[in-house]
Amino acid sequence: MKSRRRTPRLTTCFDNLAAALRAWAKGLFSTEAAVELLIGHRSWLYREDFLEIAVEFGQGITSGAVMAAIDFEAAARALEAGTLPCSGGEGRVLRIAASIAVGVPVDLREAVTGLDENNAVLAAAAVLHAAGCRDLRMAAEGGSR
Repeated sequence: MKSRRRTPRLTTCFDNLAAALRAWAKGLFSTEAAVELLIGHRSWLYREDFLEIAVEFGQGITSGAVMAAIDFEAAARALEAGTLPCSGGEGRVLRIAASIAVGVPVDLREAVTGLDENNAVLAAAAVLHAAGCRDLRMAAEGGSR
């Protein structure tokens, strides 16, 4: 990205932010998976405190496309420091995303046993995506064809 400034924000709505994050993550399975987990969860991407701490906006060097990058390590640090207060489920989702994206350690037993069904499905899909499994139906059926 050409500019890594946190402000001014180059996106104005959730869909624009999601597209900018996808443009940044494209081609890196782990990063794509973590971004899709946060997009599916939705909550973090609506929070100004999260955006201020962990999201950097800019434009692609060659394409000029609006991009947004997540600093997953900064987000995890802020979460642990209490700078990003949240519900237990929100914290679990962010920890799982940070672990998938950049290897931030997470206690999976603690993280997954506290997820509701929707977030458990999102987390499972993120793990499969990070592993390179793009066809979730095939993965759910237990193998390749």
